[in-house]
Amino acid sequence: MARANLDALGLPGAVQTGDATALDPRGFDAAFADPARRSGRGRVFDVDGWTPPWPWVLDLLARRALVKVAPGIDHDLVPPGVEAEWVSDGGEVKEAVLWSPDLSTTDRRATVIGATGLATLTDEDSPAAGEDATHVRDVGAYLYEPDGAVIRAGLVTAVAAGVGGGLVDEHIAYVTSDESFRTPFARGYRVLEELPYRERQLRAALHERGVGRLTIKKRGVQVVPEELRKRLALSGEREATIVLTRVAGRGTALLVDPF
Repeated sequence: MARANLDALGLPGAVQTGDATALDPRGFDAAFADPARRSGRGRVFDVDGWTPPWPWVLDLLARRALVKVAPGIDHDLVPPGVEAEWVSDGGEVKEAVLWSPDLSTTDRRATVIGATGLATLTDEDSPAAGEDATHVRDVGAYLYEPDGAVIRAGLVTAVAAGVGGGLVDEHIAYVTSDESFRTPFARGYRVLEELPYRERQLRAALHERGVGRLTIKKRGVQVVPEELRKRLALSGEREATIVLTRVAGRGTALLVDPF
């Protein structure tokens, strides 16, 4: 594959096959590694079971290097001075990349690839602790669902700052604002009304509104959308979207309109 890529791009370069752990990286300007995270038994979640293993990755990052890792990597595993970047494509988190101190420009980064191109958000875009965008507030006219890369990077408050809003709950990755914004870092919804959270009352409210086709978004609550949709047994002509989540610790159902 390396040879095919060099040929396709018309680039010079030598290709060598061998044991990466036996190679001295000091002879190169920079190194890139993509440790295997699968074995004959399937996906490997323990970083020490990667090939090459985690101690070798840490040694490589002590030099000028970048390493592709699993997007679910624990923040606590990222060494000091190393930039951790999470990348999503079309709304799906695809990978994370660790940049050694010599190559890093920030601590955490979310890179979003969408139909309009590439956008990036860093921890420098997050407000300082105690600033308005970090507080929990009442649901406003608009709700924002941050991209998965933003959530994995821990940059939800950066989205809140960008839309002039706050959090619906300190433990939930939903942002609310009184203003309408289009941002590559979150999906936006106009909040139409709050519906009853209890299932029986929710069913009655949806039937009353003639809803038959229902999209269920949920975060921070024990709900299986497919099972709930069957139990609601809706039969109306209208299509609707509801968000089931916690607002300031309270279970809440919101009827929303995506934009």
